[in-house]
Amino acid sequence: MKVQEAKYVMSNSDYQKCPEPVLPEYAFIGRSNVGKSSLINMLTGKKALAKTSQQPGKTQMINHFIIDNSWYLVDLPGYGYAKVSKVERDKWEKMIHDYLHYRENLICTFVLVDVRHSAMAVDLEFMAALGEAGIPFEIIFTKADKLKPGQVAAQVEAYKRKMSEVWEEVPEMYVTSAEKNEGREPVLATIETYNQSFVKTK
Repeated sequence: MKVQEAKYVMSNSDYQKCPEPVLPEYAFIGRSNVGKSSLINMLTGKKALAKTSQQPGKTQMINHFIIDNSWYLVDLPGYGYAKVSKVERDKWEKMIHDYLHYRENLICTFVLVDVRHSAMAVDLEFMAALGEAGIPFEIIFTKADKLKPGQVAAQVEAYKRKMSEVWEEVPEMYVTSAEKNEGREPVLATIETYNQSFVKTK
C-alpha cells in the first residue's frame, strides 16, 4: 500500500461524535511516550501529521485522520503514566473504553510496545482486557533502532513466550523503527488486506 494523502479530520472525547462509521478504521494506542506519533507519521509519510512530544500524555482526545479517502487512522490517548489528575485519567479511560467497545467500524487496534522493555503488567493487562472483550488487536514494537538486531529478536521472542503463558494464540507482531523507517510495509499491507474485506454497515 502506498499512502498518497493523509489528512486530519477531527478530535473528539465521545465516540458517538466521531466521523460516520462508513470506512474501515484502525486505532493506535500504547503507554505514554511509546513513540506513537512518530510511528503514525512514518506510516503515513507525513512528518508532522501527529504531533510528537517529549511530554507524556500529549494526546488527550480521539484523533481521526483520513488516509486516501478510504480508511481512518485513529490516534488514541496513551494509557499508564501521565502527569494528570485521577479525575482526568478516569475520564480518558472511559473515553478509550467506550470507543474501543462500541465503535462499529473499528477493524483492528494496534497496541504499541517499546521493544527495549520486557513485558510490562500495564500492557499485558490492557491486552487481556481487549481479548476478554473480543476486540481484535495486534502488537507493534517501536524503537527497534535503539537495540541491536539480535537484541530485538530476543525481546520479541521473550514477549511471545510471556504471552503464551495465558494466550492460546499470540497476536500478530510487527517490529518498527520510525527513526530508520523500518516496519512500515508489513503494517500497511495488513491494513490493506483488512480494507479489502470491509463491508459497509450503512
